[in-house]
Amino acid sequence: MHFLLSILSEAWDLLLESSVYILFGLLVSGLLRVFLSPHSVARHLAQGRFRSVFKAALLGIPLPLCSCGVLPAAAGLKRQGANKGATAAFLISTPESGVDSIAITWALLDPVMTVARPVAAFTTAAAAGISENLLGPVEENREISQDLRCPVDACCDGQDCTPEEHARHHTLFEKIRAGLKFAATDVWADIASWFFVGLLLAGLIVTLVPEEMMGRFLGGGVSSMLLMLAVGIPLYICATASTPIAAALILKGVSPGAALVFLLAGPATNVTSLTVLLKILGKRATAIYLTMIALFAVLFGLAVDQVYAYLGIHARAVVGQAADLVPPSMQLLGGLALLALSVKPVFRSLRAKLTPRGAGTVPVEGEQGLAADAGTESTACGCSSCSTHDG
Repeated sequence: MHFLLSILSEAWDLLLESSVYILFGLLVSGLLRVFLSPHSVARHLAQGRFRSVFKAALLGIPLPLCSCGVLPAAAGLKRQGANKGATAAFLISTPESGVDSIAITWALLDPVMTVARPVAAFTTAAAAGISENLLGPVEENREISQDLRCPVDACCDGQDCTPEEHARHHTLFEKIRAGLKFAATDVWADIASWFFVGLLLAGLIVTLVPEEMMGRFLGGGVSSMLLMLAVGIPLYICATASTPIAAALILKGVSPGAALVFLLAGPATNVTSLTVLLKILGKRATAIYLTMIALFAVLFGLAVDQVYAYLGIHARAVVGQAADLVPPSMQLLGGLALLALSVKPVFRSLRAKLTPRGAGTVPVEGEQGLAADAGTESTACGCSSCSTHDG
């Protein structure tokens, strides 16, 4: 019983430290949903072997989609005219980063990791996308399938009204309200279950794993990076859920570079999604995708360890210091708010896991982020790990 209470206590502390930052990330993600035009996004990702890739990599940084949730979104962008390089870049930078994961990285880790994470995601995505566009056949001007539907509530298809007229359909308050609803339902529902799994795993690591073992095998160097890469690539875990685990690993003696490898490789790949990537990108592009993730994760991991050594920063000493800026009362309110938002999606996910296949499904409320905007089917994900398929 004491062992279980220790795990729950560590997980609760991590929840409190990260809650306010996660809520902020959800707020920004909801606003992106209603103020970002899917059609203009797809149009920018169709032109140029280099420019489109940089735009796709940059676009993916703030979007809060996991490695499975990003698949239907990317498929929709490709169908709307995005070239393979831009699609690959989007597929890498989006799950590796996100406003929610950046916020929680600041809360649970430190400023160096907060900067390194999106920079590494952007660089990896850009390298993979450019490699694909240079090595692959030239894609001639592809026809762009316009998606002009209202991003607020799909009140019109955008075909029978001008953009000026459509802009007057909803007030600023209605757009913000729709964005908040989207963040509190679709976005958080997509990661809530995995976030709490991550908290429990982090609590388990802090409570159970000996520091000597972690320091011996994952204390730094190329071997540590490769070992963490082998763990991260087949594992399904979203960027937000991976952060408390990374914090727990650092506290146990894992080098910050090895933790960064886990933060990059874990969210960007998993065994289930690779089969869908083969269909979306093809064999060559998927091979480039995996190679670039592995290569740049190791390179950035080694570089980050050097940065900490150069600055004289001990990662274990600074982990979670940003959370101290938030008063305990606000941390408690934020934690309770996250728990309240999580009751329905977590219950629905558990019920879906316990319900025998073929016994019926529970409809999912709302849309799956940009996947719905792009006009894709939720089954494009092809997995049983995300909220789209949890019921």
